Amino acid sequence: MAVPQTLAEARSQIDAIDEQLQTLISQRARIAQAVALIKQKMGDTGDHYRPSREAQVLRRAMERNQGPDGGPLADETIARLMREIMSVCLSLESPLTVAYLGPEGTYTQAAVQKHFGDSVTARPTRAIDEIFRDVETGAADYGVVPIANSIGGLVSSTLDELVHTKLHICGEVALPIHHQLLSTQSALDGIRKVYSHAQSFAQCRKWLDARLPNAEREVVASNGEAARRAAAEGDGVAAIASLQAGKFNALNILASNVEDDPSNTTRFLVLGKQEPGASGDDITSIVMTAHRNQPGALFKLLQPFAEAGLDLTRLESRQVRDSVVTDYYFFIDFAGHATDEKVRNVLETVRSSAAFFKVLGSYPRAVM
Repeated sequence: MAVPQTLAEARSQIDAIDEQLQTLISQRARIAQAVALIKQKMGDTGDHYRPSREAQVLRRAMERNQGPDGGPLADETIARLMREIMSVCLSLESPLTVAYLGPEGTYTQAAVQKHFGDSVTARPTRAIDEIFRDVETGAADYGVVPIANSIGGLVSSTLDELVHTKLHICGEVALPIHHQLLSTQSALDGIRKVYSHAQSFAQCRKWLDARLPNAEREVVASNGEAARRAAAEGDGVAAIASLQAGKFNALNILASNVEDDPSNTTRFLVLGKQEPGASGDDITSIVMTAHRNQPGALFKLLQPFAEAGLDLTRLESRQVRDSVVTDYYFFIDFAGHATDEKVRNVLETVRSSAAFFKVLGSYPRAVM
């Protein structure tokens, strides 16, 4: 297509491209409906969300964007556009309900939208353990929970639930976090109380110490709840929350990006009953405990990973609750899928040496 020389030519070309795009998207949607019928004939009556397949589609879209015909849009933008198209098509096959930590406007809801798109039913819960319970009982098809923040560290309630749940980790989401100071008033002067989640207070501590050193800080269950309280209590009260929470509660932005570290990122996990297949770039998560009173017990558990050349991407410890003596769970993420022969052999070796051992899931690495 020739480069337009006039505004009229540019608009005409855009209209023609829009028509082509609409036709192609409609064709994709019809094929998605056909896929649902094909799976029904095959006896597959479950949901049609396939984490490994979706990750592969998004990766290919980003690879095309980087190729010789790549355009001016960033990889993340291309992936977000493809995600929404996939989300709409998937809703025609099998509408999904996804539980998240509510109320509306939380970062967990933003993680749901980033991973699943907007064509799912997002189901807010009051606590992280309710997300697990909703998926376990079938009230939701999937759940999204926070697991760690680059500043605030691990989310202990998620770790505790992972040890005991029968659910599997089906995916992960890396979400850049930008906090806003929100209030019904329009100026920073006179703020006497700030609501937020404990993790957000940890991520904004230096900013608050410098600019609101005398304001009371009250921890609430979520940033969405913080915004709701700030809206209800009015002037003199603020919340640290997302832009989305501010819009939903009609709050003013007193200060933007108040996080201490501009690279602040939270990692979320997608929970479900299915075990995703290999996508070609996967993470496996496990939890285990070492035998007590055995020198080198942890080394013995980690050595097989090194000998097999498996890359450990995360190693965290958490004390076992209600333990008479001090025991620790060790949470490990490493590159590879549980169906790979090398990974399978390592897991069996570690399982035989651990006091407690559980595979939490093998799932596609976050695409963006």
